[in-house]
Amino acid sequence: MEECLLVLIVTPSIENAVIDWLLERDDITGFTSMPTNGHGVSVHSMTIAEQVAGRQKQVMFQMHLPEPVARDILVAAQQTFSGSGMHYWLSPVLSAGRIE
Repeated sequence: MEECLLVLIVTPSIENAVIDWLLERDDITGFTSMPTNGHGVSVHSMTIAEQVAGRQKQVMFQMHLPEPVARDILVAAQQTFSGSGMHYWLSPVLSAGRIE
């Protein structure tokens, strides 16, 4: 089974809802979250202050998972967070482990 990295990018307004949703899932053993900034040409979702600053505050979630589980999470996220503007990507993991 191929391992992958699932990344979700959300607005701070739904950060806590996403955290609760991820923690409630039995198929996720853990995830990482961090504040981040989005930069780009899509200004329709940015406030005037964000447009002036050239960045939009966002929150990034990362999960290392088997690919079928990641795809199931994406289907469930589409149902649960429809219309939220959540962005995602799925990448293969070439290697992973623990340095001890």
